[in-house]
Amino acid sequence: MQMHHAIPSVATHGTPTDSYAMKKLFAIAPFFFLAACEMPVSTPTSPRGPALPAITDDTCNANQYGSLIGQDVTALERVMILDLVRVIRPNQAVTMDFRPERINFNVGPAGAITSINCG
Repeated sequence: MQMHHAIPSVATHGTPTDSYAMKKLFAIAPFFFLAACEMPVSTPTSPRGPALPAITDDTCNANQYGSLIGQDVTALERVMILDLVRVIRPNQAVTMDFRPERINFNVGPAGAITSINCG
């Protein structure tokens, strides 16, 4: 005598609730990535820090551009800089990689260069 037992099949994928959950996950995932981009980044433009690096820390020759501090950021258009340059505006997201040869021009809310540093 042969006995057949009915074992219910349990499928965990492809159900309407799983499909809904995946759609919901994919719908909100981009907001998490965008929120990460909006994180405020502290820049060395605070009044507590020096406007130029110390001579011993000046790995990018930033001190030679010290006369640009206080000028409008458009002053950079009149200066030929053949090195790596980055202009950092208030609340702008920047990469955290440190490049000692790169010159960072930090710009304040009014559009003037507030400090220059290497990195």
